[in-house]
Amino acid sequence: MTLPLFFFYMFSAIAIASAVMVISARNPVHAVLFLILVFVNAAGLFMLAGAEFLALILVVVYVGAVAVLFLFVVMMLDVDFASLRQGFLQYAPIGVVVGLVLLLELLLVAGSVMVAPETAGAAVLPIDGGIENTRALGQVLYTRYVFLFQGAGAVLLVAMIGAIVLTLRHKPNVKRQNPNVQVGRKVSETLEVVKVKSGQGL
Repeated sequence: MTLPLFFFYMFSAIAIASAVMVISARNPVHAVLFLILVFVNAAGLFMLAGAEFLALILVVVYVGAVAVLFLFVVMMLDVDFASLRQGFLQYAPIGVVVGLVLLLELLLVAGSVMVAPETAGAAVLPIDGGIENTRALGQVLYTRYVFLFQGAGAVLLVAMIGAIVLTLRHKPNVKRQNPNVQVGRKVSETLEVVKVKSGQGL
């Protein structure tokens, strides 16, 4: 067994075991930690495949930002997860149907590769060995898939704005500044001239 093959089996086994623990862990903090472990092992698989840019992006963006954000949110919010799991059984049939559909899709993809192996590389762009992986990925994204790439960015922007609007809550007992009122105020509303006689003070 060669060294890359050994690392492939090691990363794959740890990633699959961690993914199982993500959905089976009772503690949500432990589930997020196992999710981080899945991302790290997936980054190792990307490195073995020669996609170093995707591996680093997976570590920096997902492990360093998204998963850690999940962890902080789960730890900061006092969520009663026992009450959330009470209605789990009523959604079990829908989950089973979705799982069967995904399993059928995976079997169809694997069967098509087994029956006609030439279909797997039919839509793949030729790889130029003279340029780096990052440069090649950028050329593909910003030439062939530029409209899809910009559309995905617009969808994410709309989702971010929607999340901010839905979660923004103004507390009634907190004083807030109103710039329109501050700019439009008059001198008579803010300044009072008091004539004080000498020696009497205020």
